[in-house]
Amino acid sequence: MSEAIGILEVFGLTTAFFAADAGCKAADVRLEVFDKNKPGNADSLAVPLIVAVKFRGSISDVNAAMEAGREAAKTISGVVTSHIIAKPEKDTEKLFKISALDKN
Repeated sequence: MSEAIGILEVFGLTTAFFAADAGCKAADVRLEVFDKNKPGNADSLAVPLIVAVKFRGSISDVNAAMEAGREAAKTISGVVTSHIIAKPEKDTEKLFKISALDKN
């Protein structure tokens, strides 16, 4: 059975850690590796880095983690977007391991 995944994009690494911590405390979820993205308009943003926090677990746990993560992120620098995939396809699963954080 495929687990749900929630993807929460936030502004900045500190916010990502804060959101991940809140989500993991709120529900029985695991984290996939974070990912980063520097948007084209980064110079005009207060925090020029977008980080994707990825929660894994049952759909109900992922929903709870995402809600807690969103609320936590709003208290720091904010949320860019969030989405839940209830039942990812096998080929999509491979993409969740990709991360640009370990690259320059």
